[in-house]
Amino acid sequence: MDTRDTVFIALFAAIVAALAVFPPITLPVIAVPITAQSLGVMLAGGVLGARRGALALVLFLGLVAIGLPLLPGGRGGFGVFLGPTGGFLLGWIVAAFVIGDLTERFWTRLNFAVAFAICFVGGVVVLYAIGVPWVAAVADIPLGTALTGSLPFVPGDLVKCAIAAGVIVMAKRSYPIIAQR
Repeated sequence: MDTRDTVFIALFAAIVAALAVFPPITLPVIAVPITAQSLGVMLAGGVLGARRGALALVLFLGLVAIGLPLLPGGRGGFGVFLGPTGGFLLGWIVAAFVIGDLTERFWTRLNFAVAFAICFVGGVVVLYAIGVPWVAAVADIPLGTALTGSLPFVPGDLVKCAIAAGVIVMAKRSYPIIAQR
């Protein structure tokens, strides 16, 4: 890893932190807030690629774990990983990796539709596959109930997928950071 990689990783960790400024929307059914930070996860993977995108989230979550208030509402500290949002937070690393890996694999065919599908697979399907069972376990509710409670988040996630797809395609055209495979 060179200096450029380190700078990009730190930059995208900072972007994810900055997205916490947008006020979260918490639904009464489930204790997981709708935040803009998952958009940063999609951007990190799609712009930086699998390895650097995942490392940006490792850095960000490491800073959260040591107590920096980088989550919406000024939350931070190791305890946030033990609550209902913990699975989604840890899932960010996997989601960024999957989005980055798929972006690298489909680099030569990358357009808005492909980028949107990639963001949906990594940023919604993979993230929910990790986060929803975590919510069910922590809240001691059935998995079906946790999944049903998570469905209201999907429309917002689709908007984030569209925004991320547009940015990823623009980054590919203007300043491709990911090397072609």
